[in-house]
Amino acid sequence: MTINFSPPITLEALVVLDAIDKQSSFAKAAEQLDKVPSALSYIVQKLEQQLDVTLFVRHGRRSVLTPAAKHLLTQGRIMLDAADKLAVQTKTIANGWEPKLRVAIDSIVDSSDVFIVLKDFIAQHPTIEIDVSEEVLNGTWEALIEDRVDLIIGGALPIPTQQGISAREWRTMQNIFVVHHSHPLNRLPQPISASELANFQTVVTHDSAVNSIQRNLGVFEQSRHFFVPTIDYKCNAIKACIGAGYLPKSRIKNELETGELIELELEVASEAMPIHIAWKTANHGKGLSRLVSMLLATAH
Repeated sequence: MTINFSPPITLEALVVLDAIDKQSSFAKAAEQLDKVPSALSYIVQKLEQQLDVTLFVRHGRRSVLTPAAKHLLTQGRIMLDAADKLAVQTKTIANGWEPKLRVAIDSIVDSSDVFIVLKDFIAQHPTIEIDVSEEVLNGTWEALIEDRVDLIIGGALPIPTQQGISAREWRTMQNIFVVHHSHPLNRLPQPISASELANFQTVVTHDSAVNSIQRNLGVFEQSRHFFVPTIDYKCNAIKACIGAGYLPKSRIKNELETGELIELELEVASEAMPIHIAWKTANHGKGLSRLVSMLLATAH
């Protein structure tokens, strides 16, 4: 046996309730909705009968919502907003624009630079949602490979050999070895050797990869390690004099200028590291293409 179920609360009924509440009058609401007042009265009466509640009471010439109706309309407006959003997203997809972009920013990147671009992107494309996450080292590439994100910003070499990944060099990152000015390493003659570093604790950022081989970038195997999840944590740990470690020079300009952090010279100098923007070649959405173009325009 087939059971036909017709929900009493329709979008049309919610639109009518919303208009009556805002206009405080059936007549004015009918005018707003380009309907006759009797049509609105029928919709309200039918909804009251189906729900077995009273939705409006008369206060003089005004129609006022009952407490039950206020609750219905508060939740109903959420449904109306969702319906409007769904309609816009459907039209957006039909025109080749994605309703949502998932972006992973590697911890080494200063996210404030990216957010400036994202602000401009959202202003131009307000119907596209942005979902930002943070990854570290191979975890950044893994998020793209496993389709957990549509775009990564800050992917370091080597670029994965999997087919279907498009990558463009975005910026060059200079990592420098730093300590807090009061750290004992700051009193040693420079350049400092690896054997001397073995006597001290270094701060290391965890690779966020789960299924891929994790990388150890800038790790001194003989030293004691203090592990943290992100570059921001690493910076704060070094500033707290917990240990020494590599940090992007662009991220600690103020600390270097004030002398809070001191750059140390090591016997083995670090090299500038290119970082990349990358996405799956199969993703041809207009939103992704536009965001990539905007990001590449800030490359240096």
